[in-house]
Amino acid sequence: MTVANYIKQLLSYEEYSFSLNELIENIHKSETSIKSEVSRLIAKKEIVNLRKGFYLIITPRYSSVQKLPIQLYCEKLFKYLDRNYYVALFSAAKFHGASHQQVQRDYIITEKPKLNNISKSAIDIRFFTKSYWSDKNVQINKSDAGIYKISSPALTIVDLIHHQTKLGGINRMLAVIEELSEELNESDLVELLSWYPSKSTLQRFGFLLEEFGVNEDFQEKIFINLKTTNFFPVLLSPKSTEKPGAVNNRWKVDVNTKLESDL
Repeated sequence: MTVANYIKQLLSYEEYSFSLNELIENIHKSETSIKSEVSRLIAKKEIVNLRKGFYLIITPRYSSVQKLPIQLYCEKLFKYLDRNYYVALFSAAKFHGASHQQVQRDYIITEKPKLNNISKSAIDIRFFTKSYWSDKNVQINKSDAGIYKISSPALTIVDLIHHQTKLGGINRMLAVIEELSEELNESDLVELLSWYPSKSTLQRFGFLLEEFGVNEDFQEKIFINLKTTNFFPVLLSPKSTEKPGAVNNRWKVDVNTKLESDL
């Protein structure tokens, strides 16, 4: 069997990625000849080397863009890397219908240690990590290639708020958070409040829901959760050079930036 034949076989099962180890196990040829076949297919732009030893199959449908939608290969990639992950931030927001901005980049949250971002020709993936891993609020969705994991609307919102400084600031994501807040449901929020560790992020979350005038019952649930222990003033937009000043709202959020949604 040739590498090209093996790829045809994978595509017949709707699989769009493979590893070098997989080829070595399934094709009875020397590693050297397998690697030279792989190099030829890369030169013909039929496959792309995503990470060392892991490849994407660029089908005719995607040949003009030279990249695949993340949901077609992320599950297999993270099995290969043996890591927990979920599609997150602006990428998850897009799947939940809050694609206010056209996102060309893919965003994934994984457990530590941090993976290097991938940026090659059309492929642009940013990896973020979290110190406390939980599978709660991680949904399993189906794609043509099988399942993939994605943050729920509630988890997507708090992740955006938490990582705002690395994502262009709160105003860049305000419209997306507002749209996502309309997708929130009670069980999603209750599950998040059962484990989510960052008080300051929950304060900002509650404050923004109040600003948007979203479901008062949801606001109340967040506030009751915050009141179980002491919580202290926080800046809406964290800055290392600034400390929170006077606060005039129950969330103790110092609004240190003018909110300007582009909705």
